[in-house]
Amino acid sequence: MSRRARWIAAGTAMVLTVAVGLLWPRHDDGPPPGAAFAALPAADRIARGAYLARAADCMACHTVRGGAQYAGGRELQTPFGAIVSPNITQDPETGIGRWSAQDFWNALHNGRSRDGRLLYPAFPYTNYTAITRDDADALYAYFRTIPAVRHASAPHRLRFPYDTQLALAAWRALYFRPGVYRERRDRPVEWNRGAYLVEGPGHCSACHSARNVLGGSGGDLSGGLVPVLGWYAPSLTSDSEAGLGSWPVQEIAQLLHTGVSPRATVFGPMAEVVGESLQYLSEADVRAMAVYLKSLPASANGGAKHERSKAPEAVAFLQAGARLYDKHCAECHGATGAGFPPRYPPLAGNRALTMPDSTNAIRIVLNGGFPPGTRGNPRPYGMPPFGHALDDGEVAQVVSYLRSAWGNNAPPVSGTDVNRYRAVPLD
Repeated sequence: MSRRARWIAAGTAMVLTVAVGLLWPRHDDGPPPGAAFAALPAADRIARGAYLARAADCMACHTVRGGAQYAGGRELQTPFGAIVSPNITQDPETGIGRWSAQDFWNALHNGRSRDGRLLYPAFPYTNYTAITRDDADALYAYFRTIPAVRHASAPHRLRFPYDTQLALAAWRALYFRPGVYRERRDRPVEWNRGAYLVEGPGHCSACHSARNVLGGSGGDLSGGLVPVLGWYAPSLTSDSEAGLGSWPVQEIAQLLHTGVSPRATVFGPMAEVVGESLQYLSEADVRAMAVYLKSLPASANGGAKHERSKAPEAVAFLQAGARLYDKHCAECHGATGAGFPPRYPPLAGNRALTMPDSTNAIRIVLNGGFPPGTRGNPRPYGMPPFGHALDDGEVAQVVSYLRSAWGNNAPPVSGTDVNRYRAVPLD
C-alpha cells in the first residue's frame, strides 16, 4: 500500500471513529424513580407494568403466533430486510434475565441494548423514549414476572449497509432525540394523559406518519402507507381522511375501545391494535386519548375536488360497479349505502372509501373486513372476501362505484391498482 493510500485509510478510519464517538449514545441510568412509585407495593408496580405492556402492545411483536408469550422470534418485514424480535422473557442466556432496571430504561429511552448495541427502530424507542422512569420501572417489574423461556432468536436479515451499527448511528443522528414526555401546563390533566399515551406507549405515529426512503418519520400523525404490510394508516388530522376534529369525543373513544362506532369500523392492522391492546385500557385512558386526538390541529384536506369524467366508457365503468354492488353488497350495506351501524358500517360519506389513497378500500373488497372481537363488541360482523369471486377489473369497478356514489367523490381505481394488492399477505 502506498503512503498516500495509507494516509487516506487512516483519515477515513479517524473520521469514522469520530463519527461513531459523536453519534453513539452513552449509557444513561436515567433519573431515580419517584418517591410515590418507590413506595408502591411490589404487586401494584407489577399490575401497573402489565397494564402498560398492554397499552404498548408489546406482545404483538415479541410473540410468535402459537408460541410462548414474549419469547420473541417474530419476523418484522421492513423495506431494508427482516428484523427478528428478541426474547424478553427472564431467561438469562437468551432473554433479559440479567438486565437491570437501568438496562431496561436505557433500551426504552435511548434505544440501546444491555451490551451497548444500538437497537433498530422497529422497536419503537423513538416513541418509547417519552415513557417516564416510573413507568419504565413498572414495565421492568412486570417483565421480571414473565417465566423464562430458552429461545434464541434468529439473526436479523438486513441488507448492507443497513445491517451496520455505523449506519444505524447515522440514522439516529438524523431522526432520533431522546426525551421524556413533558406535561404542558396550559393543557388539562386529561389532555396530557392522552398525549402521553398516544405519543409514548401507544406509539401511534409509528404507523400514522409517512416515512421517507430511509425510514425516517416526522411523527406528525399525517398518515402514511405502512411499509411492507400494504395498508394505509390514515391521517388523524385531515378531514379528508380520518381527521377527528368533527367527531364527538365519545365516538372516538368508542372506536378505540370497541373497534366500532356509528361513523367507522376498524380493519386491518388497527383491528389487532384494538383487539390486543386498546380494549384493555380503562375508559378514562381511552377518553383521554380521544380528547387529545380530537384536539390535533387540522391539516389540509387532500387536494382539489375530483371532477368525474362524463365520457361514455367512464360512465359504463361505474354502471358496471353499481350492478356488482347490487349483487354482492347491497344486502348488508343498503341500496343507499347507509349501512346498519355498527354491524355494517355506512358507505355514504365513509372516509375510508373517499381518501385520496385507495389502498384500504381495495384490500377490504379483496380480503374482507374483520373488526376485532372486543368486550364492547363481542360478536363482530365481518365482511367476506371477494377476491376469489371478482377479477381485478371487477374489483376496480365496484371500488370506483363506492368512491363515487351517494355523494362520495373520489377518483376511480384501475385493475392495475387492484392487482398491486392482490398478492400482499394479510399480515
